[in-house]
Amino acid sequence: MVNPKIAEHRGRIVKNTGDGFLAEFPSVVDAVRCAVEVQRRMVGRELEAPEERRIRFRIGINLGDVIAKGDDIFGDGVNIAARLQALAEPGGICVSGVVRDQVRDRLDYTFEDMGEQSVKNIARPVRVYALSRQSRADLPMAGVPIALPRRRHSVVPPVTAAIVAVLAIAAMVWWVWPPTRSSPTTPAAVAATTSVAQPLIAPRLSIVVLPFTNLSKDPDQQYFADGVTENLTTDLSRIANMFVISRNTAFTYRNKPVDTKQIGHDLGVRYVLEGSVQRSGSQVRVSAQLIDAGTDTHLWADRFDGDMGDLFLAQNEVTNRLANALGVELIAAEADRPTDNPDALDYILRGRAAGLKARTRESVAQQVSLFEHALALDPQSAEAQTLLASVLVNRVLTWMSDSVAPDVARAERLINQALATSPPSASAHYVKGAVLRAQSRWQDAIPEQETALALNRNLWLALFELAYCKLRAGLIDEVIPLVEQAIRLSPRDPGIGYRYFQIGQVHLLQSRTDEAVVWLEKARSAIPGVPNFRGYLASAYALRGETQRAAAELAEARRLSGNDIFSSIAHLKAAPAFAGVDGVPKIHALFEATFLAGLRKAGMPEE
Repeated sequence: MVNPKIAEHRGRIVKNTGDGFLAEFPSVVDAVRCAVEVQRRMVGRELEAPEERRIRFRIGINLGDVIAKGDDIFGDGVNIAARLQALAEPGGICVSGVVRDQVRDRLDYTFEDMGEQSVKNIARPVRVYALSRQSRADLPMAGVPIALPRRRHSVVPPVTAAIVAVLAIAAMVWWVWPPTRSSPTTPAAVAATTSVAQPLIAPRLSIVVLPFTNLSKDPDQQYFADGVTENLTTDLSRIANMFVISRNTAFTYRNKPVDTKQIGHDLGVRYVLEGSVQRSGSQVRVSAQLIDAGTDTHLWADRFDGDMGDLFLAQNEVTNRLANALGVELIAAEADRPTDNPDALDYILRGRAAGLKARTRESVAQQVSLFEHALALDPQSAEAQTLLASVLVNRVLTWMSDSVAPDVARAERLINQALATSPPSASAHYVKGAVLRAQSRWQDAIPEQETALALNRNLWLALFELAYCKLRAGLIDEVIPLVEQAIRLSPRDPGIGYRYFQIGQVHLLQSRTDEAVVWLEKARSAIPGVPNFRGYLASAYALRGETQRAAAELAEARRLSGNDIFSSIAHLKAAPAFAGVDGVPKIHALFEATFLAGLRKAGMPEE
């Protein structure tokens, strides 16, 4: 299995040693691709093997100087590669900092920083990165050709080395390295090791989606159940830091007894999702349950009913909703796991979990603190930059900031940094759009949200922001359909009150006051601590002549805002969340005739 992969990636076996072998590659990109594919193929290959016969490779990759003597290779480049293999987890890959720098913009892999490591016989510490499990899982299955990147000979070093060490039952070790050498000293590359019958260490957000069972009487409906399984696997893989077992591997468990503990052990995942599909006429019901593989306990279960009038749309809607719901549950579950020495990812998960709670000034401050910790531990983390920027700008947009200009300015710096290192990130484009909205640049924000949705169709936050920007740009009739789509994608999301508010706001601006009250009350009930929900509700009550209720809501809006935004019409108009209204005459006229008119009736002074 390994030899063909080496040849496929233009590698050459240099020699066999009693307990291993040495090979070489023409580029570090080839070496990394080969290592990833070897590890991935081993997962599927070992599923049917008895536990006592299973093999786990450890792979390490280095790029540095080697000395060529005949057909052999020596030097620190080889030595470092050999040390990196010992640092890799079973089934894992470790690379040196120079390898990560060479491939980070050329291969779409995620690396986890393991810090500087002191290794034997090497004078200086070596910066080590572990290739994430998600990156190892995302490649096509064995046998599917992969297009190699176009070579840029002025950039790629002429020679690379990869050492692959494999401890089989007889403690066999494999070494892999690169070809053509033009001088006694040439750049070198990789190393790896394995162990036998050692359990995989499950990443924090790791899951396998087992094939959904077809409960319909018609066996021909199995295709719909399989479609749900495949789409859900794809959608879950879009969640940040999520490791999802490929559908090819998951489908090997079809029609087999489900032992979640054993599956978790075999695949190295913390969670197992199983479900069923039942179709009757034009109706379909999809049930799903999330199980903790370590304890075999059920964490979450739900069912989704849909109309099969349009098969494709029904399948998409079910899987989109499932993916969003699961994202919430998995983040909450991971954040609850205790740890003595939290790393950047721990703080990120805790911060994301804090965002799932009722939104208050205190919960927002907690999120800022947690993401600050994450960024301090990993200053280059695009995810930490994006999340911190998101919290900063959104507390401005929800009127909970006491430092509006600094928050927006810092959010802009952070998101620009994140986009510079991770341009394909849907979340980063969403936050960039939110920053532009905070700067009253509605038209510029719209394409950012459209880009976010093109990258991740399940990102309801981008739908929410797109709807808001279209409202401020004067496209008010397009707002409610976008918000309704966001609600369908995540009907049980803790932040759903913001979507209710958006619908209520549009009804208020279009003088449908009774409908506005219904939706604004739903928003207040869902998230009681948001001041602008109360302010709009005060306006709606006043327009209906309910002055006492209007005054009470206005007083609560003032208390919750913690500043003087709701003290007068002048202060309200000066707030960033209200800025830019004057620039769109149609929208300005609607705000004056409804929202502001209602607040005046509720008792808000002009100055």
